[in-house]
Amino acid sequence: MHGSETQLFRRAHDRASVEKLALRYRTWDRWGLGDQLGAGNRITPERIAAAARSVRRGAVFSMALELDRTGPMRGGGPRVNPQHVMLRTPHDPIPGRDDNGLQRAADDAVYMPLQCSTQWDAFCHIFYDGVTYGGRGFDSVTTLDGARYNSITSLGERGLGRGVLLDMARHRGKDHLVPGEAIQSEDLAACAERQQVDVREGDIVLVRTGHLEYRRQTGDWGDYAGGPAPGLGVGAAEFLCERGVAAVASDTWGLEAMPFETPDLMSPLHIVLLVNAGIYIGEMWDVAELAADCAADGVYEFFLVAQPLMITGSTGSPLNPLAIK
Repeated sequence: MHGSETQLFRRAHDRASVEKLALRYRTWDRWGLGDQLGAGNRITPERIAAAARSVRRGAVFSMALELDRTGPMRGGGPRVNPQHVMLRTPHDPIPGRDDNGLQRAADDAVYMPLQCSTQWDAFCHIFYDGVTYGGRGFDSVTTLDGARYNSITSLGERGLGRGVLLDMARHRGKDHLVPGEAIQSEDLAACAERQQVDVREGDIVLVRTGHLEYRRQTGDWGDYAGGPAPGLGVGAAEFLCERGVAAVASDTWGLEAMPFETPDLMSPLHIVLLVNAGIYIGEMWDVAELAADCAADGVYEFFLVAQPLMITGSTGSPLNPLAIK
């Protein structure tokens, strides 16, 4: 699969074709004037309850990378790995306490960009032609307040429900897909059919490429963050939008196949999904253990709990997504 563009399942797109898709799947104000939840509205109480009833074994799989200095961010931009510092250790007496040092405490802090590890993108993470989801302009995100509209906190209590894993690496008979390898709508459909799992309205779809596992095995993150990668092609929007999913997440840094299929446009799928369709995007989810379990028992659906941190005005959020089977 290191050969031609055809072998990499890539297709030619441009700004015009992406804009056409974006308009076709736009959901602005579908759930009310000024709505900021987008496809999260599809995660209804009834669907949450049904997803919870699917739990049989109580097996829990965390898909979060560890938040420390060994993460995939290698500098060169605003995103760096988390920096954890101790504010106080048990070696330090507690000021103002006159108990002969019998009680000690430990406190710590962390500095981290909110999108430097396993995370959700908010709608306001991406603007296109001057606007983000719902037609909000640049003034909806400010230096002082952050996101006044479309913050990831809008997802809040809706960040859970039925999760479905589409293991594209196993579907294609590989340990991992190669950089630039694209996953199109019919590929996702074929994978779902082979796994005998339906993708339904309100689902959170996880796509495994094996790229994160490959990088971990090499012992060096290399250009994982921002470099060439397998991922979803522009055509994947048809599968996701027509089935009415709430969110899609993957094990790559940017969800999309890189280099992009659009030579004249960056992050084309982000434009379709975040800016127009209101479908949330998750990145750097470590789905390896979950995927192995799904392959073993043949069950590719589960109860997924993936709520963002409620950081006011945030344009993304780290999280510890849990799949429960």
